[in-house]
Amino acid sequence: MTLIGGLPAHPLIIHAVVVLLPLAALGTLAVAARPVWRRNLGGAVFLVALAGVVAVPLATTTGEQLEAVLGGQNPLVEIHEQRADTLLPFALLFLALLAATLLLGRRADRTEANGAATRGGVLVTTASVLAALAGLVVTGLVVWIGDAGATAVWQGVVNR
Repeated sequence: MTLIGGLPAHPLIIHAVVVLLPLAALGTLAVAARPVWRRNLGGAVFLVALAGVVAVPLATTTGEQLEAVLGGQNPLVEIHEQRADTLLPFALLFLALLAATLLLGRRADRTEANGAATRGGVLVTTASVLAALAGLVVTGLVVWIGDAGATAVWQGVVNR
């Protein structure tokens, strides 16, 4: 089992997912709302989203390691694990839509600066809205998965 400072890595790594993906979703809402924010904050938001997405398979792997050490067979852990398996595809889609928003936005900004008329604004708006929606879905999934994990860990502990 992977350890960080003597602690199981899973509870530490999941905090990267829990913090970074919703933070990136919030940043994506800002980027979608104002083109100037897209130009100024887009790169930072993308890097936060990328770090959050990279943390997802790390959290999954370390979670499986922790489950093996603890001896599995807990139905609450199984629910958490099944839910966690749904996150990566949505997180990757979110990251791709955010990247499309930033790339299309940069392209539209250059075209606009050259005085050419294009449909770039419509494409940027569409990509921005889809990225923002995907970010909200990912945030909802993170909460749903985290609730199952917290229930698995704390069930019966708090009520003693």
